[in-house]
Amino acid sequence: MTASYPKHSDKSAIRDAATVIVLRDRMTEPRVLMGQRGAKAAFMPNKFVFPGGAVDAGDAAIPLARPMPEGCTARLRDDSETDIAHALAAAAIRELWEETGQVLGQPGDWSDPPPADWDSFAATGHLPDASALQFVFRAITPPGRPRRFDARFFLVDATALASDPDDFSPACDELSHLQWVPLATARHNYDLPFITEVVLAEIEARAHDPAPPASVPFFRNDDESNLFKRLYGARLPD
Repeated sequence: MTASYPKHSDKSAIRDAATVIVLRDRMTEPRVLMGQRGAKAAFMPNKFVFPGGAVDAGDAAIPLARPMPEGCTARLRDDSETDIAHALAAAAIRELWEETGQVLGQPGDWSDPPPADWDSFAATGHLPDASALQFVFRAITPPGRPRRFDARFFLVDATALASDPDDFSPACDELSHLQWVPLATARHNYDLPFITEVVLAEIEARAHDPAPPASVPFFRNDDESNLFKRLYGARLPD
């Protein structure tokens, strides 16, 4: 898959999305959490992917026990028309829970009743916690695909999970064959989307470095030429 930046006329077809790369045993034998999309899925059928999905309208109002680090939110603001860091963080945590049953949160009670799509997460006794999320990659789905996303990829260490990393029982059925895939062989042994291969190479190169990246790769396309750039973090106004 070649990432792209849309023409102005089809921008409305692109949805903001969050994808989560959970990295386990990073200092010894790094593994990442992946699952397989269904054969009848409209987007990337049969492919092995990271958990993730589109931002929902209500994600911006979800309370976070702690936000993402400021450096990550600054890079999320770079080359973006609006600041949706909070919504992206909430979407990442929600999608991780829905698709894998893994909880990224800390114990706490919700001050208000949670929205319906957060009921089961709240029932675990946790508030979503975005402090361990690191923004590491951004890519836009090329034109001509049945669905298009402006996807931000977030890396999180498995030690930040509040759940058993081997228990996928609460997961929905959107991803099958959930498993911890060895990072060293993932690009060779699984049927992956092209952009997933690119992201895996980026993660493999920095697997032993727990610090957030100083800059984030961004793949975009204007239908005439491919463009790769790096996001360093927009400066806040004085």
